[in-house]
Amino acid sequence: MQISVHIGDITKLDVDAIVNAANNSLLGGSGVDGAIHRAAGPELLEACRPLGGCRTGDAKTTPGFDLPAAWVIHTVGPVWHGGDDGEPALLASCYRRSIEEADRVGARTVAFPAISTGVYGYPKADAAHVAVDTLTSLDSDVQEVILVAFDPETADLYERALGA
Repeated sequence: MQISVHIGDITKLDVDAIVNAANNSLLGGSGVDGAIHRAAGPELLEACRPLGGCRTGDAKTTPGFDLPAAWVIHTVGPVWHGGDDGEPALLASCYRRSIEEADRVGARTVAFPAISTGVYGYPKADAAHVAVDTLTSLDSDVQEVILVAFDPETADLYERALGA
């Protein structure tokens, strides 16, 4: 799987699937979650309602509706509590489960936001390493992963984690 870094708006990318850094309810929130819900339209919320939420570290998939992406893979990252509360394993599970969902729906290009690094407080450098280490260890039919950074700092951290 090829991994690249992109600075910009994940809701604008023409990929098979985008990953939503969701909350446990899957009913929308702030940050990237709110942006994805707004861009996808009200049908996304209606598609999320019957899913019954999502556990931290797990992932569930809905159609993309008004997004360029056909699919939205919703994953719930861990809230940072200092790193001794299982956060790295839960964050790795978000990436692994999201790729499993991408394989399940036949997505070959997938864009990820920086899961848990916003209001959930996960240190950006640590999160970038978990993302890259997990994604590079997976056996998948996904051909391309785009790590989408909202700012140049996060993009640089991804590039460093990739060894660029």
